[in-house]
Amino acid sequence: MEAVEQENLTALERKWLEEKKDTVSLEEAFTEDGNIDKEKMEGDIMSRLPQPSGWKISILPYRGARKSKGGIELAEETQKKTQLATTCGYVLKHGPLAYTDPEKFPTGPWCEEGQWIIFGRYAGSRIPIDGGEIRFLNDDEVLGTVSDPKDILHMF
Repeated sequence: MEAVEQENLTALERKWLEEKKDTVSLEEAFTEDGNIDKEKMEGDIMSRLPQPSGWKISILPYRGARKSKGGIELAEETQKKTQLATTCGYVLKHGPLAYTDPEKFPTGPWCEEGQWIIFGRYAGSRIPIDGGEIRFLNDDEVLGTVSDPKDILHMF
């Protein structure tokens, strides 16, 4: 940003610009094929995301690839529709009570942090954030796990 433009900013706006330079955005944590760069998710991004409470787990819905299998760049609107329609997500964090009921989960947690899961299309609460959305699911709304979300994605 040019010095002349910097002079027209308030002190708070300049501070925000400086802080923004030092942070990694959620958008930057996604790879070209729609997967998550786990190294970029650690630290700064995780500390800025809402934390689940109680028996909730937070997930980041799968975004899908930016290009089709044939190499055509997909429109941003198409990518957003894929994210909204997806039933796969990356487990970000468990709430403090998630999977602690031994009667309900006698074999332990159904999923772990850092794992891809399958959930119902309308499950959970959508939380809009900068760069997309996260969802909060109840611990018993996880339908299964998957090693790679592209294995079950039927679009494109």
